[in-house]
Amino acid sequence: MKARWSVIKIVGVLVLLGVCYGFTQERNSKRKLVALEVQFTDENSPFITLNTVNKLLIQNEDSVTSITKETLVLNEMESRLLQNPMVSDAQVFVSVDGKLGANIEQRNPIARVAGSPNYYVDEDGREMPLSEVYTARVPLISGISKKNFTELTPLLLKIRDDEFMKRIVVGIHKRRNGVLEFKMRKMPFKVRFGEQTNMDKKFQNFKSFYQKAKKDKKLETYNLVDLQFGNQVVATKK
Repeated sequence: MKARWSVIKIVGVLVLLGVCYGFTQERNSKRKLVALEVQFTDENSPFITLNTVNKLLIQNEDSVTSITKETLVLNEMESRLLQNPMVSDAQVFVSVDGKLGANIEQRNPIARVAGSPNYYVDEDGREMPLSEVYTARVPLISGISKKNFTELTPLLLKIRDDEFMKRIVVGIHKRRNGVLEFKMRKMPFKVRFGEQTNMDKKFQNFKSFYQKAKKDKKLETYNLVDLQFGNQVVATKK
């Protein structure tokens, strides 16, 4: 009899805990959010405003504090953020203290294309629209292309990952014959790069030429530096 009474008490306690938990959960779900916290997880300056993020999250509500937890559908919020052309990834969550949080990773542009309209090429080789709130400092691409310049992604990534080339290359022009030419920052000469072959060697050759010409104070005397001839750098003076 004692054993049966102990079982009954245990079951009763469990039922009471379940009722309390359910009541707490229902009460918690009807509580309204207290704030919105947005964090950009990449190193870029924001290409979209917090106001835009707010609108994507709360839709037609007046503010985040007018939304109850029970009405939240986090997957739908993430989907809306991912539909923005500036966003690469998004995670939406609710903290224990009632804050709606969003961690946003933006797409990363590596070049800007001079076209109609202008647009970026991102690090995945895809087209990306310009931002109304921030302009990325990336090389400007011009010239002839049948693939919207996404074929230049391997070269653009090498430039981005090389601190010296990233600092000095401000533009890339593709000629009708497919030859690529670089426009250099504060330099009077163009660099004829050729095709996207032997890129590491061409970078190395140009750096050696640049350092030697700078040491000899002759950088201003050239109008063309050609890197298309293997180990040889052909520099044409003015």
